[in-house]
Amino acid sequence: MSEQLPEHVFLIRIAELLHTYGTPAHRLERVLEKVSATLGVEASFLATPTSLIASFGSGADQDTRLLRVGTGDVNLGKLSEFDEVMEDVENGRERPESATARLDAIEARGPRYHWTAHALATGAVSAGAACFFGGGLGELSATFSIGIMIALLGRWLSGRHSEVGVFEPLASFLAAGVAMWVARRTGSIDDRIVTLSSLIVLLPGLTLTVGMIELTTRHLVSGMARLAGAAAIFFTILLGVALAWRLGSGPVSTAAQAAAAHPWPSALEWLALLVAPIGFAVLFEVRRREMHVVFATGVLGYLASRYGSFELGADLGSFLGALVVGAGSNLYARLANRPALIPLTPGILLLVPGSLGYRSLTSFLDREALAGMEWAFQTGLVAVSLVGGLLVGNLLVPPRRVL
Repeated sequence: MSEQLPEHVFLIRIAELLHTYGTPAHRLERVLEKVSATLGVEASFLATPTSLIASFGSGADQDTRLLRVGTGDVNLGKLSEFDEVMEDVENGRERPESATARLDAIEARGPRYHWTAHALATGAVSAGAACFFGGGLGELSATFSIGIMIALLGRWLSGRHSEVGVFEPLASFLAAGVAMWVARRTGSIDDRIVTLSSLIVLLPGLTLTVGMIELTTRHLVSGMARLAGAAAIFFTILLGVALAWRLGSGPVSTAAQAAAAHPWPSALEWLALLVAPIGFAVLFEVRRREMHVVFATGVLGYLASRYGSFELGADLGSFLGALVVGAGSNLYARLANRPALIPLTPGILLLVPGSLGYRSLTSFLDREALAGMEWAFQTGLVAVSLVGGLLVGNLLVPPRRVL
């Protein structure tokens, strides 16, 4: 086998790292094609959630490589640093050989924030979700505590070979079990709201939305794989909740209450809205100098969605919120020359329909098939609305950067 050219090594390495740290297939393939063209390399790429195929050259001299790539945690800080390396290579400020070494050094660095910050951010995001779902101070405090427990469970399981596929059912069993215990001891909280809110960081609503975007952009293999993966995670979460309910003689509350239908948040929701975007930024390792744009995009997107839901209904409200997040993220990319994914990912997480999918499955678990089908339809409708809003946002404010 002939020795690989430095340009090929760089392209393969950047493809592997961008994939691992949360770049969707439709963006990943475009950025690789752009960098390849800049380097004068004839190449084509195919990305799926678990593999990458890179092909260099054409005809009898074509060199094709297959990489088995795992899907790691989204790390927007490292994505931004990778983007800076690619920019230096594209502008001729750095050679591919030294750029590859920079990429390896960035990848080798540990987490940007201490694990205690991640635990507190998980609790804060979960508590914020409890406010958005109509919970009060009791639900907020219980959810915050359970969110930290889930983060500690994830830390305890991290690095173990048996972790894959086990964390979600264990976390959901813990959340549902503790929520029922607290509800029976206090008699004053809605354990269904607490369970749902505690699991908000685990629900694959973002995966579901990205899968729909990939299908819309004709990345059919990756899109179908993400949708299947999202469905599997939903069912493993449901397994943990079902076991807790069966062992604990069922949930205390009969049905989770709905949040009040007002165009603007209440005082408690305002507090949650101020905290949740920063919590997501910490969980996604966003750099401190980019926190402000994550916060602004998340708040504006949620307010647009909330107002749109009040005036036009939940589906069109999600469309309006996604449009604001997508257009705002692209505007940031054009002005700051940095990836639109930095504000886009946390911003869209405040809108994704993961909670609707969870309610659909728990309705079937309660033998309420009609309600389950209604929630499932609403999940699909909101997901499509989010995709439509993002695509229209790209049309109104075309992104300058591929990422």
